[in-house]
Amino acid sequence: MTIPHDLLRLKLAESLETAFPALTRRDVRLPAIRGKAFAVIGVRRGGKTSFLAQCRADRMADGRPPEGQLLLSLEDERLAGATVSDLGWLFEEHARLFPDLHAAGGMTLFLDEVQTVPGWEGLVRRLIDRGGVEVFVSGSSAKLLSREVATSLRGRAMEVLVHPFSFREALRHAGEEPAGSVARLGTTDRAALDQRLRRYLAEGGFPEAQGVVPRDRAVLLAGYVDVVVLRDVIERHAVSNPLALRWIERQLLANPGGPFSVKKHYDTLRSQGVAVGKDTLHDYLAHLEDAFLVRTVAMHSTSERQRMVNPRKAYPVDPGLIALFERSGRTHHGRALETAVLLELERRGFEVAYVRTADGLEVDFLAHRAGDPPLLIQVCLESADDETWARELRALEAASAHLEARPFLVTLDAVPPRRQLPRGITWAPAARWLLEEM
Repeated sequence: MTIPHDLLRLKLAESLETAFPALTRRDVRLPAIRGKAFAVIGVRRGGKTSFLAQCRADRMADGRPPEGQLLLSLEDERLAGATVSDLGWLFEEHARLFPDLHAAGGMTLFLDEVQTVPGWEGLVRRLIDRGGVEVFVSGSSAKLLSREVATSLRGRAMEVLVHPFSFREALRHAGEEPAGSVARLGTTDRAALDQRLRRYLAEGGFPEAQGVVPRDRAVLLAGYVDVVVLRDVIERHAVSNPLALRWIERQLLANPGGPFSVKKHYDTLRSQGVAVGKDTLHDYLAHLEDAFLVRTVAMHSTSERQRMVNPRKAYPVDPGLIALFERSGRTHHGRALETAVLLELERRGFEVAYVRTADGLEVDFLAHRAGDPPLLIQVCLESADDETWARELRALEAASAHLEARPFLVTLDAVPPRRQLPRGITWAPAARWLLEEM
């Protein structure tokens, strides 16, 4: 199917005229490497399109011509069935309208939800190789980078990950972002910030969910999950056993930070009369992670075999999703905080694993980032003098004795620990850790 040229001209005109409302600024880092396409990926409704609009506005604020900042939304139903030839014709039409601009090399092309156009990578590769055009592509599936970009844009693309709002971005969106260091805030302001963190852990960071009453927020977020599972998993991968997929989805999202064993879930499903293979369950887990609905963390080990055979831990892509699947009636602030810390580490560019000590104790996260010393992070709900607190400290102390990493204890409780911490371990209240890189 070929899209009529008149419709493509209309789409071009609309893209050039689009004025975006004032948006909450995202703290997303663009790699400072010239001559690369930027692959903007992340979960649906997490803010990728708004981030592209932010990049477009930044370039115009720097004095680049507005007509050279072309943002095309490819999920437009009028473009259903569009081919890469249609995209190429539209870009050439833009060059005919603004020949001086193209000759001067002042173009930026933003292709939003690019995976809807088969063969898009050929056009992007040609534009990057030709030079003079900055290219952004966005998509909701990790396959956009891990397979399509990695195989078709070898060495030509850099990943830019956009999660839902961080705690700082949620504060900024509400007009409550602290102006200076959290440590310098007064007692009243720190107490308000701690209360705001608890609200963030319940509400999450999806932009449209901010400030929405719990009942409506649950409906909104449940709709997000359904769309992700249907469009980015079932339809994209032609899933043949949606019952097993939905069961896995619920188990992962209801137990953030819990170990995920394919064999255990395979046995449970078989006992319930659901016929599904172990390889299929492995695929379903990978599909849910590719769609950014869940994030998984492997156990730290120098042995690849040990990493493979030990359970991974699974977390939702946003703490606000936890309440949707919680059926025990328990509060979930501790698991939501652990999820928020993991996502913040990902935003800061860390690769993350969990640690199991020789005596079976666990540390939540071991985080590595190029050029920085590794971090060991244990996340606790409270700094109370009880058995759980002592176990968490023992695990952190044991792990730090064998790993060259900076050990941190992060608690939701903003009150400093009553007991003296083991030497070398740094304590930080969660609100401060999330807002200020330690």
